[in-house]
Amino acid sequence: MHRLTKKEARQIAVRAQLLDAPRPKNLLAVVERLTLLQVDPTAAVAPSADLVAWSRLGSSYRPEHLTEALEQDRTLFEFDALIRPMSDVGLYLAAAGGRRAQGRVDIWLRDNDRCRRDILRQLKRSGPLASRDIPDTCVVPWASSGWTNDRNVTQMLEFLQARGQVAIAGRAGRERLWDLPERVYPADVAVPSVEEAERVKSERRLAALGIARAQARAMPMEPIHVGEAGEPAVVEGVKGEWRVDPRYLHDGFKGRTALLSPFDRLVHDRGRTEGLFGFEYTLEMYKPAAKRRWGYFALPILHGDRLVGKLDATADRKASLLRVSAIHEDVSFSRAMAAGVEKEIEDLAAWLGLDLE
Repeated sequence: MHRLTKKEARQIAVRAQLLDAPRPKNLLAVVERLTLLQVDPTAAVAPSADLVAWSRLGSSYRPEHLTEALEQDRTLFEFDALIRPMSDVGLYLAAAGGRRAQGRVDIWLRDNDRCRRDILRQLKRSGPLASRDIPDTCVVPWASSGWTNDRNVTQMLEFLQARGQVAIAGRAGRERLWDLPERVYPADVAVPSVEEAERVKSERRLAALGIARAQARAMPMEPIHVGEAGEPAVVEGVKGEWRVDPRYLHDGFKGRTALLSPFDRLVHDRGRTEGLFGFEYTLEMYKPAAKRRWGYFALPILHGDRLVGKLDATADRKASLLRVSAIHEDVSFSRAMAAGVEKEIEDLAAWLGLDLE
């Protein structure tokens, strides 16, 4: 049982997320360590996937690097609104052949099997295609109370992707382009058993987080628990047992200042963030303006091994300005903190190609 102080636990988390001083070398190295970049259309400052990459790589990163990796080099792939390293694709295809019964979905797919076959034939003939370019031949519409209501082709494509029958080949703007998996994934993909895939995913997740709970509450997009991966640990002043990746149990931490996406995995698990960092954060874009404390798309501020505040900024591309509305200090900034934050804001504006206001 490893016994850690909160400071040691924080440094492990920061180091695992590639947010300490030694910066990674390239985008692929970042995604291989983090295991994912989340696709989100919000671009109040920049899309989240680009912000996460920039916060690790600095201004050497360009958004076109991500497009090239996805669509030309095929070193990354998109699956279920997450971008992952292509070396992990077999882990996510493992469940495709042995999916548990899904009731309503299975019945709908069965009733619309002709539509499924029509889509596969059209992709084979003309892919890659956007969903709007694929005729809807479903005989039973997909019904829901949300935005997916009667979006038959989109729903069919997403269900088929989960079953390994189609793949995302790229994007035209925000629209996904769909194709047959053999045109997107490598021909020699090794697909492990479902049990082995889950074990490896837990190990990869712990390597990305550094320290996590064995079991945790369900989260959208990506789990935050790691099962029996790593080794047991307790953190001084925090209840319960953790799992820690032992490769991060060493001294010599050297931190830096970083501005983070609200979807950054360092802060994604709000319970862990409050427990280890004492940092309260809520994404307020869905709140009325009058009820926001920190801003529409406030960026958490990391300094060393501490989360010290939030940056309320917006990219006004029409005016070519990065508008900084407020810097919220959770702790009183030292001179080093203030200088580090100022430099990161200047770097962010330069990376965006905007003047600073």
